[in-house]
Amino acid sequence: MNRTARTDRDDRPADPPRRPGRTGAPPNRRPRSARRALRREVPGTVGVLVDPQDFAAMRTYRTFPFDDHTAYLREIEGLLREFDARGLRTSLALFDPAEFGEFCAERKLDPDSAEARTHFTAEIAAAGATVPYTGQPLERLLPLLVSRVVRRATWEYATVLLADLGACAECGQDIGGSAFDRASHLLLRLLEAAGPGTHHIVCSIRSTDDRLLAVLHTRQDGGPPPVLSPAEGTELATVLAVGIALEAPGGIVLRTSSPDTPDRVHGWRLDRGSLLPLTAGEVFAAYCTDAGTGEPVGPEPGVDYRAGFDIGAEAPRPHH
Repeated sequence: MNRTARTDRDDRPADPPRRPGRTGAPPNRRPRSARRALRREVPGTVGVLVDPQDFAAMRTYRTFPFDDHTAYLREIEGLLREFDARGLRTSLALFDPAEFGEFCAERKLDPDSAEARTHFTAEIAAAGATVPYTGQPLERLLPLLVSRVVRRATWEYATVLLADLGACAECGQDIGGSAFDRASHLLLRLLEAAGPGTHHIVCSIRSTDDRLLAVLHTRQDGGPPPVLSPAEGTELATVLAVGIALEAPGGIVLRTSSPDTPDRVHGWRLDRGSLLPLTAGEVFAAYCTDAGTGEPVGPEPGVDYRAGFDIGAEAPRPHH
């Protein structure tokens, strides 16, 4: 509108233009309450030195402000509680001094600086091997963090193994991809056949250089097919796929918990891309043997060791 064409009080100065959407608040002022609310929506990550040896390695840096591991962990827990009390969502990540040194060398950062430690913590947070803090004691949270990091490393190693297999010389099919599809099918069929309950699945594969382990927790109420955690489902399927692709020895143990009944344990061995049921005696022997030492372990009271069951129709086996 042309402000010189006014019909009322043309001698009055024109009103200053207003910013769209504002109703009187000064244009440059931000309500503090809104900023605090926004801050609560920005998650943070705390890198923690779990192992005393890792802590000792960081003490060689002049700018690292701690000299006692126990006191350091108390400060970490106090910081987490403070963030939680302020409504800030925080996760823990494992701070590895060796990886930190490599990171600083690659990025040309001074490792003896808080800035470098901050950059590295952001890097490991982006990798996804973190656990959220929800008020639990640190002594319970740290083992979960270590387990998560080990699982992540296992998945990465298994993924590389599958990728390096290349294509089948006869049919040109991607061996790793085909094995992963087969493993995913077997896992879903296993859970569908397992029925209602809380399921704990452990997959163990003996690869060329090491033993690979993957764990999956899920719950099924007897309705639609189970919804798997994207991380755990992918990790277990990838490890199982290594066994399928390499025709390596391995198997799966399923433990199911239901209200007012003993836990049920079933088992299968992997054989040329199929999961073959174990007998009840084989399940008992497998479950009551220490995986690291091979020594027998006493059976748990109130646990029913059962043979594996048929998991249904077979999908096409991978070509290689």
